[in-house]
Amino acid sequence: MRAVCWHGARDIRVDDVAVPEIVNPRDAIVKVTATAICGSDLHLYNGFIPTMQSGDVLGHEFMGEVVELGSGVRSLRRGDRVVVPFVIACGACFFCREGLTSLCDNSNPNAEMAEALYGFSAAGLYGGYPGGQAEYVRVPFADVGPLPVPESLSDEQVLFLTDILPTGYMAAENCDIRPGDIVAVWGAGPVGLLAMVSAFVLGAERVIAIDRFPVRLALAATHAKAEILNYEETPDVVEELKQRTGGRGPDACIDAVGTEAHGTSIDALYDRAKQAVHLGTDRLHVLRQTLQACRKGGTVSIPGVYGGLLDKVPFGAAFAKGLTLRMGQTHVHRYLHPLLAHIESGRLDPTFIVSHRWPLSRAPEAYRIWNDKSDDCTKFVLDPTR
Repeated sequence: MRAVCWHGARDIRVDDVAVPEIVNPRDAIVKVTATAICGSDLHLYNGFIPTMQSGDVLGHEFMGEVVELGSGVRSLRRGDRVVVPFVIACGACFFCREGLTSLCDNSNPNAEMAEALYGFSAAGLYGGYPGGQAEYVRVPFADVGPLPVPESLSDEQVLFLTDILPTGYMAAENCDIRPGDIVAVWGAGPVGLLAMVSAFVLGAERVIAIDRFPVRLALAATHAKAEILNYEETPDVVEELKQRTGGRGPDACIDAVGTEAHGTSIDALYDRAKQAVHLGTDRLHVLRQTLQACRKGGTVSIPGVYGGLLDKVPFGAAFAKGLTLRMGQTHVHRYLHPLLAHIESGRLDPTFIVSHRWPLSRAPEAYRIWNDKSDDCTKFVLDPTR
């Protein structure tokens, strides 16, 4: 079968690889009908994840048809059309029972490495397991993860239940939004846009979108109904947010950018220089701004991925202002049914983020465009049949 494989930093190829097989009674094999490129895939593309090996199959946003089941899977049938959460959860450990499925104790094949770096291991993800930018994929713990979806909904309506819609929703939910709140969102990529939409669903009065790409800011304004702020045209983003909020600052700030943040200030240039010579792991410009901009007693929500040791973080500001920080990988399983209900009712329609619908065969070019933010791209959906 064809699959999108990693062969080194910025070296993505479509290879012929073996069709996956059932190896555990709780496995399923899914024939992929739609898959997408995520912003976090760029961390792999740019070589920031040290566990990657040449030939690893990429992709964690995918859906399709169940074609084979292990003997232990009773919750699915062959022919079911399913979306598959990007976090892999066993369903039985303490954290899964608590609904914290991204912290599963039993699903990470690189648990020892994670424990050495972070103290504990979180859940396994596709990438650690062969991913879904392929014609077929093996789904571990298939009795826990995949959700059958109705035929009345298109692939694009439900595909983003796999990751970015629950991620945007959890980012907004973590803000503890109350009626009248103002929420500022750094990053108008797919997660940021869906966080903006979710913030309004959860009761925000105003949302402010911070980015630099005109097409993304336009989507934020038209589809997410947000006020927009182009940081390249704004000398001081923190001061501008104070001006827009009566001097108080946003009630909540969402960092939907993470480790590869861009900026025009001295600290942003400092981050890039340290990362270029391997003296720093993350670019923290956006995280610093969220901590500085958020009002006293407010909340900073961090769906953006960070991977290492953070430098020059104004933690004193967070302490002095009594901020609440909430972050982490998304507990996707918790949100599948509620968000599917929102989609079916028409209250949420994530399809507006899709700009490119390409065949899987063009994945290397798609990755390059997505990384460069060219061709007015906002989201790539790939068709494995082409």
